[in-house]
Amino acid sequence: MERRVLELNGADVQVIVDARSEQVPRIIHWGRPLGLDAVGLESFANASRPQIASNSIDSPVPFSIVPDASRGWVGAPGVEGHRGGRDFALQLSTRTVSLETSADVRVENQFVAALADDALEIEADLVLELLTSGLVRSRLTVRNTGAEAYTVDAVRLGLPVPTRAGEVLDFAGRHMREAQAQRHSLTVGTHAREGRHGRTGHDASLLYAVGTHGFGFRHGEVWAAQTAWSGNHRTFVERQTNGRTILGGEEILLPGEVALTTGEEYSTPWIYGSYGEGIDGVGRRFHHHLRARKRNRSTPRPVVLNTWEAVYFDHQPAEVFDLATKAAEVGVERFVLDDGWFLGRRSKQSGLGDWTVDRAIWPDGLLPLAEHVRGLGMEFGLWFEPEMINPESDAARANPDWILSPGHRQPPTSRYQQVLDLQNPAAYAHVRDAIAGLVRELDLAFIKWDHNRDLTDAGHDGGRAAVHGQTLAFYRLLDELHSEFPDLEIESCSSGGARADLEVLERSDRIWASDCIDANERQRIDLWTSVTVPPELLGSHIGSSIAHATKRRHALSYRAMTALLSNLGIEWDLREATDDELEALSGWVQLYKQLRPLLHAGEVVRSDHPDPALSIRGVVAQDRSDALFSVAAVATGVGAPPGAVTLPGLDPAATYDVSAAAPADGVLQYNSHPLPAWWSTGVRTTGEALGHAGIQVPALAPDHALLIRATQVGEED
Repeated sequence: MERRVLELNGADVQVIVDARSEQVPRIIHWGRPLGLDAVGLESFANASRPQIASNSIDSPVPFSIVPDASRGWVGAPGVEGHRGGRDFALQLSTRTVSLETSADVRVENQFVAALADDALEIEADLVLELLTSGLVRSRLTVRNTGAEAYTVDAVRLGLPVPTRAGEVLDFAGRHMREAQAQRHSLTVGTHAREGRHGRTGHDASLLYAVGTHGFGFRHGEVWAAQTAWSGNHRTFVERQTNGRTILGGEEILLPGEVALTTGEEYSTPWIYGSYGEGIDGVGRRFHHHLRARKRNRSTPRPVVLNTWEAVYFDHQPAEVFDLATKAAEVGVERFVLDDGWFLGRRSKQSGLGDWTVDRAIWPDGLLPLAEHVRGLGMEFGLWFEPEMINPESDAARANPDWILSPGHRQPPTSRYQQVLDLQNPAAYAHVRDAIAGLVRELDLAFIKWDHNRDLTDAGHDGGRAAVHGQTLAFYRLLDELHSEFPDLEIESCSSGGARADLEVLERSDRIWASDCIDANERQRIDLWTSVTVPPELLGSHIGSSIAHATKRRHALSYRAMTALLSNLGIEWDLREATDDELEALSGWVQLYKQLRPLLHAGEVVRSDHPDPALSIRGVVAQDRSDALFSVAAVATGVGAPPGAVTLPGLDPAATYDVSAAAPADGVLQYNSHPLPAWWSTGVRTTGEALGHAGIQVPALAPDHALLIRATQVGEED
């Protein structure tokens, strides 16, 4: 193909690539379409060339997709590597560029550049894709063509961000408190979130966003990135003194993890970028992308009952059978037996790795329970933690070499467990065959796949760093199970939400967002996790009245309304619930089932309200004919009543009937305020009025919520 200025267009996004020179192609625009013809593209590319700065090299310093230190880029270089300390000064040049057709139907445009440094005997293939969702993603494959091994230390890819972006939004978090949003100014220097947990992590897995000052859910330009990798990774934004800003990501490689012999290659994770109006505009693209996955399920997302907070490790078969019966009575569709069913598992101190049913607890095995569950009209699922092993297990005692370690010592235990070396063929086959055997024997419909510790001192094969290989082996294990059992659904759980990246979502049917199901905490966790994860893939459960994690007490209505806007489940010993609680719970389950077609196909929206005590989110049908909004008071408000609340995402030209959807038994008001006048009768108004001016809502007591339904009025009405 002739080297020229190319454009990738789709979903109201444009990426303009200057591929005219022998240097690595550079992106000169990523954002809204500019409306340029071919001549205009050339002129724009010329106008975008950087000038020579004082005390700089004597030619313009390019900003390429793979930042090039050899041509004067003083930020983090795109590729760092060497051969025994030599051949460090890589300078990639472009051999060919092309626009290709991808086998992935989600790809709108694909740009491919063949790069090489002939002197250092390194080749690289750059792929840049604009997806039908409007997401952009890039990947670089580095290949060694020399006779001597080439060690890859880092490969970074970046996207340009304009100087008007002045604020950063990223996420902190920990176990039971994931997805904690934080903001700061985008100043000169490097700002980064690193995950060095050997898994995605509670604190760096969702999104790294920059935007115009004061951007919110519904306003401001936002550019965001995610490094789609379930191991060590880094996502960053870097602003130089010349104003140029790069938003990018990389896999963090441990020493010696990637050493390429002749002909071997290393591919980076996909680095995803999303541009949109407000955070909702960015999130909408991730949802569109995930809903178009090959393995996306068309069947309604079932109501789950997970046994963990009902029985913990205390498996008494008769009691579990009774719990299953209670679950079916309230409308549960999938019953999942959590931790505690396998050999020697009386606590978290032993048993991991021995994936056979403990006949001392389940003398007849699990098949009678599975058949009982299916006889009640539910699917049966089972908990595993395949990548872990307790030293107190038959598997570990017989095979101490199956444990990841630096070779000369054992890593410290975490939760009394070590990490199983999936690069060890025998260990890999052991866990794969055990899972597959139980899937076949029990006709499992679902696996809750857990991963409850960081990888510390993770070595393999005599002490070589192993996180990179472990991550690839994890993907291969999932892929093999999906190939053999295409209908099997898998939930990604990692001490809650510590593995919720886009790459694991390609292989999962559900994300467990947090081990904390306290409704107040989950309001915040689910609000932010749902920016990248659509509701049908986000597991959220109704727990007992006293939360396991925090010991706070919440009304059933608040617990239910918090879980309703996700893939609803239950984690509660229903044998201890009162008849009134069971009747109310059944009502919430039925409401969820009625709302599923809207909640799991619609567009997720959030409202920018000045009072942080209010959490406002909703789902609007794709044709904007119907919508459900949740308003939750997560604290006492600055004002009482809180003032008007906007209901975004509706058709501004259409008229809607707006009414209270729940709770049916009344709203618990803060300080006994009277309800707004429209609450009992409903109101009819336009989408423009609802989205721009808003309506008055009840002054909720803290830790309470309400639901509002907006239905478009037809012409005959």
